[in-house]
Amino acid sequence: MSRVIHVFRQPDRFVAGTVGEPGDRTFYLQASEDVRTISVTIEKQQVVVLAERLGSLLEEVANRFGAEVPDEVPEDLVDVDPLVVPVEEEFRVGTMGIGWDAESSAVVIELLAITEGEIDETVVLDDTEEGPDAVRVFLSPVAARAFAERADRVVNAGRKPCPLCGEPLDPAGHICPRQNGYRRDVDVIED
Repeated sequence: MSRVIHVFRQPDRFVAGTVGEPGDRTFYLQASEDVRTISVTIEKQQVVVLAERLGSLLEEVANRFGAEVPDEVPEDLVDVDPLVVPVEEEFRVGTMGIGWDAESSAVVIELLAITEGEIDETVVLDDTEEGPDAVRVFLSPVAARAFAERADRVVNAGRKPCPLCGEPLDPAGHICPRQNGYRRDVDVIED
């Protein structure tokens, strides 16, 4: 079976989002253009890395190519809407690639489906017929900045960290290693 590459040259929307409650969320990246919407499942840490790398790439593009990269996202590009439903997973992301297309002055993000074997790195950002399915999205620098900011907000919208150890707090309680395994549910004052 040949490889399927979903290309979004001028997406109406490319966002990170979640389904589920904090502590039990599934992370998705969703691209929409005209009437077509593709959703891929991604790990939380992959979202963090993608947002960080996009920030670094935008800085490098501004320095090396003189591209106009905003420091702040204009108010009209801040996307706080939920994912388009129904969210149907196209595939689970394994390998990611990002780059700069100088010809179109766009950031290119490619998300490749997870595979059992190792991936030949030459298939990333390439149209070869062999390899895992992929989603390729072209974003303007301001849209890439908006994606990265939303991704940071989505990742940080989870469970609050414990003030002592920094681990996520569960609604049912938290056994903090800084408390030597004791759970402090209620402060009891004895006379």
